[in-house]
Amino acid sequence: MSNSWGSVGTRWLGAGLAAVLAVVTLGLAATGRLALYINPDQAWFAVGMAVLALVGAVASFLLPLGAEADHGHDHGHDHGHETPEPARSVARAERAKRAEPHRALPLGAIAAATGGTLASAVAVAALVLPPASLSVDLAMARDTGTAPLFAGADEVLLASTDTSDFGVGDWASVFSTATSPDAYEGTRVTLTGFVTPDETDDQTLRLGRLVITHCVIDAQPASLPVVSPDWQDALDVGGWIEVEGVVTTDASGALVIEPSGISPVAPPDDPYEY
Repeated sequence: MSNSWGSVGTRWLGAGLAAVLAVVTLGLAATGRLALYINPDQAWFAVGMAVLALVGAVASFLLPLGAEADHGHDHGHDHGHETPEPARSVARAERAKRAEPHRALPLGAIAAATGGTLASAVAVAALVLPPASLSVDLAMARDTGTAPLFAGADEVLLASTDTSDFGVGDWASVFSTATSPDAYEGTRVTLTGFVTPDETDDQTLRLGRLVITHCVIDAQPASLPVVSPDWQDALDVGGWIEVEGVVTTDASGALVIEPSGISPVAPPDDPYEY
């Protein structure tokens, strides 16, 4: 009986968990919510791997339960020749050892059981809990004041680049690395993000957004300074806003946004930039 339960556990931790995660991935893709977890450009790969995993999991049921534990220790005969006595003795010893009752669980078994339980809990939670985006609080906790590492390409540093499609992440890269800030002065922007405070200037709010390169694990916060002396009276930290304005420089020569309008908006369906 214990061997049967062990085989069931092995099957669950392998094919079972793979099948659950594959179903979750395909369900998110079918409902258009996979972008809450990965970059949409990577969706084709995730869906393809999920299909392969599901096919493999289904095919694994063709293997008899417990067959994965049979490593062929006792072959009896090899191409018509009798197995040498030493080999048969080793096989019998291994079978006897497996048949002996275990008085105490080894450390490896305890670790495997703990890991399997945690992995099962994560897989089941992914299956039953509704998908959700990362929170603004998490973005604020991750914010170190630096631009996202992979936000935009090298071309964002060139003043001749078309900035009409720039998001918060692209502009954050420009603001932090531009060697000629005045080249961007007067550029009109319309950007959407969440409100975070500027720790060094209470006359300025920071417009934030999470930027994803591959998946939510590597999500990095990006933020832009928006000059708005009375923002704390009209806006809530963590609330989403749309900012219309122009890029300019402050007294120290750093790039900031001078807004012509700030409007509260509902959180977007896809809260990330890529």
